[in-house]
Amino acid sequence: MKKLLLKLIASALLLASSSASAEMKISVQLVTGPKSPEFLMAQKFASDVKLVTGGEVIFKIIPKLKTTQIKGLLERINKGEIGAGIAYTHYWSSYHPAAMLFGSPTAGAGLGYDNISWISWFLYGGGRELYDELWAEMGMNIKGLILQPLGPEALGWFKEPIKNMDDFRDYTYRAPPGIPGQAYLDLGVDAVTMGGSEIVPALKNGTIDAAEWCCPMPDRVFGFQKVLKNYYLQGIHQNVSNVDLYINGDLWKKISPANRRAISIAADASLIHTIAWLMHENGKALKDLIDNEGVILHETPKDYFMEYSAATKKLYEKFNASNPFFKKVFGSMERFAKVTVPFWAQAQRSNAEIGSAFARQQNKK
Repeated sequence: MKKLLLKLIASALLLASSSASAEMKISVQLVTGPKSPEFLMAQKFASDVKLVTGGEVIFKIIPKLKTTQIKGLLERINKGEIGAGIAYTHYWSSYHPAAMLFGSPTAGAGLGYDNISWISWFLYGGGRELYDELWAEMGMNIKGLILQPLGPEALGWFKEPIKNMDDFRDYTYRAPPGIPGQAYLDLGVDAVTMGGSEIVPALKNGTIDAAEWCCPMPDRVFGFQKVLKNYYLQGIHQNVSNVDLYINGDLWKKISPANRRAISIAADASLIHTIAWLMHENGKALKDLIDNEGVILHETPKDYFMEYSAATKKLYEKFNASNPFFKKVFGSMERFAKVTVPFWAQAQRSNAEIGSAFARQQNKK
């Protein structure tokens, strides 16, 4: 009996030792601060991963601080200098223009996509497989996982109200990099790009006098309302905008197949968690901005939608003609959109009508 007990204790100690050695802790550098929605939802994802892997994989999310070096993040992950990071794939469109189709397909890729129909393509239209190909196209030893749909993003903040695109062209406007910013330049808008932490200081010192970042909640966190009061909610430069996790490819391979699958499932769950959470948080933030911060909500000028869509169409035609992988991804999105988008757009019309009717009732109170 004593010998049997000793054997059981030895087995338990061996199992505990084995479990401890199987634990993998991965530091994840984020490009936004500890108050950002990206950080909060990344923590939710990390908590889910810890649960579904039985604690064998632990992601430690590190928010951006003043001393954090963000430049070269992707290169350092590729080289294995750091294990993982979280940012926006459209940031890397200078490596490959197709990154924009995954991170921020401008104006719905010209195919009518919103963030819900884009996720449908990603999960069931071959988008995930093409996304895996993107990293090889970019020459990066990286495994990517899309975590957080942030759109639709607002047109942004202006010093004075704008009535049309001619008024818009009078402003120096912070725009996103890549196709979104280029489309504004092609329209004659004085568009400049800069990191998120630089925007509000640039507004304060007059370097720019209009800007976009994201949506009511993160915009309020950044403090745009302390500098500008004219807000335009409807924009199409990033009506779809995604945040991704990047893991060094060699590190990813060290994770067991079962845990890799568990992490992928947690990433897919993060998509719907982010949409649901941000819908409520953006609603609360918008109400607070209007009720308590003196922000004036305006309707976006109608000629913006027509002119901006035309500008992005030309850019898509250019990249389709010049880049085979961009054309391959765009072709996949186009085939899926022809079947899915007409149904989704028409089905959503009734939701938009009843939602708008309710909003009008609230505005009268």
